[in-house]
Parts: sequence; structure tokens; C-alpha cells
Amino acid sequence: MKVNVHAVNFTVDRKLVGFTQTRLDKLEKFYDRVVNSDVFFKVDNTNGKANKIAEIKINVPGDEFMVKKQCKTFEEAVELAAESMERLLVKRKQKIRAFS
Repeated sequence: MKVNVHAVNFTVDRKLVGFTQTRLDKLEKFYDRVVNSDVFFKVDNTNGKANKIAEIKINVPGDEFMVKKQCKTFEEAVELAAESMERLLVKRKQKIRAFS
């Protein structure tokens, strides 16, 4: 799957990009018709420790899913967002099977 990584107002290192790519590649087990995905990394300017935001946007034929998570680290945010995306993709797959 093609994963586009966008970092807002900072540069992202290769380690985080690699982690994101491998984690999102696992989503294809749940729904194999994913066209592409965009991941946006942002740092919130609040004083709290959980100021790292990861947004995952996935395009599938006929629809688009978006999940946003805020955590202490980008890796944790990507993991939680990917888990939420898994649930969305499984729901989508079940819905398609029910109608066909």
C-alpha cells in the first residue's frame, strides 16, 4: 500500500516513517482494496505531555476513512489510530459482504 507521510511544521525521521509503513501494511489483512493512505503528524502546542497527533486517512473504492489520535509519542498514536482503522475496515468489509 502506498503511504504518504506528512509532518506539519517539523521534519520526520526515517525510523518513524518505516514504523508507520509497516504498521499500515498490516491493514491490508483486514481489507485488501485500499487504494492509498495519508498520515499527518502534528505537534499540539499545549503544555500537556500527550501533544503528539497522528491522523490517518485511507482511501478505498467509493469511500474515505479518517482516524485521529493524540498521545505522548507518535508511535503510540499511530498504533492506536491503526487499531481504530482496523475496526472501520472490518465493518466496511462486513457491510459489503452483506449486500453482495
